[in-house]
Amino acid sequence: MKSTGIVRKVDELGRVVLPIELRRNLDINEKDALEIFVDDDRIILKKYEPADIFNGSMEDLIDYKGKKIARKTVLELARIAGYKVSE
Repeated sequence: MKSTGIVRKVDELGRVVLPIELRRNLDINEKDALEIFVDDDRIILKKYEPADIFNGSMEDLIDYKGKKIARKTVLELARIAGYKVSE
């Protein structure tokens, strides 16, 4: 892990401001979602990128009832369900 030397305080509402330099370097824009991970005593923020809920793929996604699914997964599920699918 690389230290940036930047220190920020948590405000009374639990917010922390990410400096513009970090946001630019990591391509984080206003309204972007950040995923929060905990690793022992560390909090890790990562720009959220939606992925297929079944296999984690991030390619050729479609939205189904608010969930992301890869088209390839849809075809595979159709085959498993017994439907003849042509690609």
